[in-house]
Amino acid sequence: MSRFNHRTKWTRRDYIIRYLSVSIVIAILVICMPRENVRTYHYSEGGIWDYPTLIAEDSFPILKSEEQLQREKDSVINFYEPYFLSLSNSADSAIHAWHQAFQSEFSQTISSEYETYVTTKLMELYDHGIISGEEFNIISDPRISAIRVITGNVSSIRSTAEIYSPKTAYEALITSADTSRIERSILTQFKLNRFLTANLKYDAVKSDQQRLEAESYITPYLGQVIVGQKIVDRGEIIDSDTYRILESMHLHISESEQSASEKVLNIVGQLIFTCVIVILLLLYFQQFRSDYLGSTRAMLLICTLFLLFPLITYAIVVHTGLSPYIVPFCITPVFVRIFMDSRTAFITHLMTILMCALCVAQPAEFIIIQSLAGLTAIISLRQLSQRSELFRAILFVLAVSALTYISIQLINRRVLRIEDVNYSDLTSITIGSLLLMISYLLLIPIERIFGFTSSVTLVELSNANTPLLRRMSEEAPGTFQHSMQVANLAAAVAEKLGAKSQLVRTGALYHDIGKIRHAAFYTENQRGINPHDRLTNLQSANIIISHVREGLTLAEKHKLPQVICDFIATHHGNSMARYFYIQACNNSPEIEIDPVLFTYPGPNPQTAEQAILMMCDAVEAASRSLKEITEESISNLVDKIIDNQMSEGYFKQAPITFQDIESAKDVLKNKLRTIYHTRIQYPELKK
Repeated sequence: MSRFNHRTKWTRRDYIIRYLSVSIVIAILVICMPRENVRTYHYSEGGIWDYPTLIAEDSFPILKSEEQLQREKDSVINFYEPYFLSLSNSADSAIHAWHQAFQSEFSQTISSEYETYVTTKLMELYDHGIISGEEFNIISDPRISAIRVITGNVSSIRSTAEIYSPKTAYEALITSADTSRIERSILTQFKLNRFLTANLKYDAVKSDQQRLEAESYITPYLGQVIVGQKIVDRGEIIDSDTYRILESMHLHISESEQSASEKVLNIVGQLIFTCVIVILLLLYFQQFRSDYLGSTRAMLLICTLFLLFPLITYAIVVHTGLSPYIVPFCITPVFVRIFMDSRTAFITHLMTILMCALCVAQPAEFIIIQSLAGLTAIISLRQLSQRSELFRAILFVLAVSALTYISIQLINRRVLRIEDVNYSDLTSITIGSLLLMISYLLLIPIERIFGFTSSVTLVELSNANTPLLRRMSEEAPGTFQHSMQVANLAAAVAEKLGAKSQLVRTGALYHDIGKIRHAAFYTENQRGINPHDRLTNLQSANIIISHVREGLTLAEKHKLPQVICDFIATHHGNSMARYFYIQACNNSPEIEIDPVLFTYPGPNPQTAEQAILMMCDAVEAASRSLKEITEESISNLVDKIIDNQMSEGYFKQAPITFQDIESAKDVLKNKLRTIYHTRIQYPELKK
């Protein structure tokens, strides 16, 4: 059984939340999975076909390109003649209105020659045809050279060059006048645009019929591929004709409609596959890391990552056609490794890429490359405390991914020469590896959202120049030195036991910050005067015990992570302020002293790191009271303190073994011997 596989008792609410979360994850994945046939091959015109020989599994037509179809449509429009209806009454009405206007407004002052001229020009313009300004745009296309005018049951063809709009007709009427007889200034006084109205009206129905009839002669196909026909061989260059055949095949597959039963079976298959993956992932947690299964924040992070990357992959492959290698899948193992552990990181990464492999072109190749890339990220990135560690991991991931991809190409004989390498996929692999740098930027949001604490944050908090540690070094220097010593001891023990050394080091630095408020009441900060001499034993015990509560208050004020607050709360567990308890019992033997009044609020350590801090804190404090520093006295002190802690049951809730405790003892003994080693006495110079 795993040392971490301790499971607390769940309530019905816990079961409901987890079952509901798992159901939501499965439902979202199944709903978002691609139903249609996605592109199975990735290729480009002029590139090399690096897949096995492709044989047509079905007959399908070869489609013309959009450019070719557009060219043919453009050529058809040269013969397109839109239809217009002749409005015979428009010309007569306009000429009649002109005569009336001239007689009533201008006949007394202007020669009748102008009346004759305008009448003649109006008849010429209307004979050619006038179209309204909006409909005139229809024939403004230079490819339309003629129109058909329907008069009654007869249609005639007229050149578009002879047709006028009201504006161009007015200009022609004014500018075509013989200036030797007709003055243009007088013509403009007539406001002749009043008598220029459209006498041709666009017939949309007949025009559309004529256009469709012309376009019906255009076929969208170049030919047909017969089932069993070879399309392309491995290693061949994809020319324009082959490219059109491949595009036609992809379109044919995409448009092949599934029957209702086929769609149901497709959904059922996706549902079964998703359930298998999710159940296996849950079984892993139940078997090996049930502590994560009981942690809401841990399961929320796992579910988010497990859900996010398949959705991104589905969207990229289905809607953009980009290579799936451009997605930085290694972000999942990086985050899970930083916040949890390496085995969980690899299992989660493997299950995630299995979910993504459903819609990629070469699923086996994809799984191999991404599995090795994720394993490389886990191995090369133990902790993320410096940017250089991430850059080094990125280089390793890029190298392993690229080499694995090329090796698969060589094994499958897709690459026979250097120019045969598919550089588009290599480019995508490079981009996907470089995008791992996003993980450094996402650390703070992940910490805030899910409540984790990264090594980067722990390193920043370990800086002695942080306001809280600097204040402790100034107001409680003895406590600060004690905390530094405990941090070094705890980090060494954690390294030996395989625990999180940076976490326990940072926790040790802050575990006694509550002593800042009453610094003089603690032995390490006293300078010959003991304030406890003026207090009762109970009052002294309350002040000593209160440093846990005061520390939690300061931690909350300075917004320290919860994991650091846990060290403050558990470093004494439910132990007693034994010195003052014994003093109280000795001073008042006739009174039964309640030990609860002298007991720390706890709780006892819950993690291996908290147990390590409890041991190191007690041992370091007690070592200062040794009267004689020898290897035997140090060894006896360490054994006595830690054995007493074990007998009191302080480590029962921590995932730490007897072997771990013995190893911790050995480390503490060796470290204390080094700290308190006897220095040689320097000789004096004889005169």
